[in-house]
Amino acid sequence: MGNYVYLISCSFFMGIFARLYMMKLDYRQYPTYPQGFISHITLGIIAAALGAVAVPSLAEKEFSAVTFLTVAAQQFRDVRNMERQSLDNIESTEIVPRGMAYIEDIAKAFEARNYMAILTALATGMVFYLSSKIFNMNNIISISVSVIIGFIVARLLKTILTRDKVGEVAEVIPAKIEFDGPLLKVNGVVIMNVGLSSSRDRYLQDGLAVEIIPKDPNNIGILSNLGQRQVIAHNSSVQLGIKKDADEPDFTPILRRNPEKESILMPIIPIKKDESLLIEIIKNTPIIESAKGKTNFLKGRR
Repeated sequence: MGNYVYLISCSFFMGIFARLYMMKLDYRQYPTYPQGFISHITLGIIAAALGAVAVPSLAEKEFSAVTFLTVAAQQFRDVRNMERQSLDNIESTEIVPRGMAYIEDIAKAFEARNYMAILTALATGMVFYLSSKIFNMNNIISISVSVIIGFIVARLLKTILTRDKVGEVAEVIPAKIEFDGPLLKVNGVVIMNVGLSSSRDRYLQDGLAVEIIPKDPNNIGILSNLGQRQVIAHNSSVQLGIKKDADEPDFTPILRRNPEKESILMPIIPIKKDESLLIEIIKNTPIIESAKGKTNFLKGRR
């Protein structure tokens, strides 16, 4: 019984550590602090507790207790729905929306991170049980070994769950804004019609533009995905700010495709006019899951 106390305690705290390890408050301010932050930590604690008691339950042949894991899986699917609904509710308040694809990606990520807490706690408990019961190590050594393995599992899961970045699949270079009458062009590609001369002047005076060029034909589908384009526009406007109000559609950042180079072009009028920073922001924009693997048949072709 004494060993189970150490096992459960060790597994429980490693599960909480795993959830905290993946918690991130950044420019998106999501999860928000403190309400969203507290709710996710609470769910992480529940997940860690479920993973911690699984090994003792199996060891004592209390198989009915393990059924709580199936209940937890249902609850964490509800977490995804909660995240999706929360982001849907505030989507209309965004000057540049996230888009449904990004919202779904965020919701899936939060569900997966609770499973990460369960798996870390479960792995820690299994190692403690094996080292203590099977190899007859003392509690100090068992705790040390299980904590190390728990950290390795948490680090491995974080690596698996970390999204790729746009900069890994594409080059981002500065581009030139120009007008052909009312037509806004970036590097010769028509983006949209800007009717007001005052709006055109603002683009020429305060605007920035970039061209996003895929490094490999296999990455064309990622940049062509409309959801991925919306993620790029949203992240850019959130981090640099945008000189656009709710009733000013002329200043909405739109990404258009250059059919000749298969590149993507975007003009934007940011509050902070910093070309190098805009390029860095786009390079660090995450690639959403729904945009991956769209053109695998092009792999290796030039």
